[in-house]
Amino acid sequence: MHFTKMHGLGNDYLYVYGEVPPDVADLSRRLSDRHFGAGSDGMVYIGPSSVADFRMRIFNADGSEALMCGNGIRCVGKYVYDKGITTKTNLRIETLSGIKDVGLQVAYGRVERATVGMGRAEVGDALELGVGGTVVRGVPVSVGNPHVVLFVEDAQSAPVDSLGPRLEHHPSFPDGVNVEFAQVLSRTEVRMRVWERGSGVTMACGTGACATAAAAVREGLCQAGLPITVHLDGGDLYIRVQDDFVVTMTGPATTVYEGDVEL
Repeated sequence: MHFTKMHGLGNDYLYVYGEVPPDVADLSRRLSDRHFGAGSDGMVYIGPSSVADFRMRIFNADGSEALMCGNGIRCVGKYVYDKGITTKTNLRIETLSGIKDVGLQVAYGRVERATVGMGRAEVGDALELGVGGTVVRGVPVSVGNPHVVLFVEDAQSAPVDSLGPRLEHHPSFPDGVNVEFAQVLSRTEVRMRVWERGSGVTMACGTGACATAAAAVREGLCQAGLPITVHLDGGDLYIRVQDDFVVTMTGPATTVYEGDVEL
């Protein structure tokens, strides 16, 4: 099997153009292993779509299937353009959370960045979540996949490794949830770290950055209509949340290497 390792701000996946195999869950677990496999946060399969330009399916490092991946969809745009599968710079990509519009920014014949129309974020009322005898406050957000955003004083020292997995499987989220720890720096700037459902700590999460910005606007901490810089472990994403909570995301996409593996 031929694959391309790509990342968006360090959120890395193995990208394959072709049919999803029956044993994809086992394959994703095996190849994602950072000691015995290629090493990644999961696998992304790209193929034709009957309703859009392309279709993407995302499988996490634990083998579970994700609904959407903000960093991944930017890399999908780069993949199909850089490899000459399309000449379009404005794409519609089918995901399990709907069709997303992706605008590619090209330099010297290669995609460097992409802007993704993420649709309307659904921000719920803050929840009081009991965890291990303590109560934390989290804002639930859906951007096609589920998130809960915790606003903290210091994102760098936040208990991502310990609290993240407990909230991922909290009874309030029967299907699991992505957990963001966000420190608001100004009306247009946030520092965020993430525990991703099915993958654990990752260097970046595009949908998580969108969810965080939407929650910050809803809570009156950030400004709607202006680009909000979200600083992640792997770099920066630029999120714009309109008054009606329609969200766009801009960030880079990078190819690491091509590889082949015997199955």
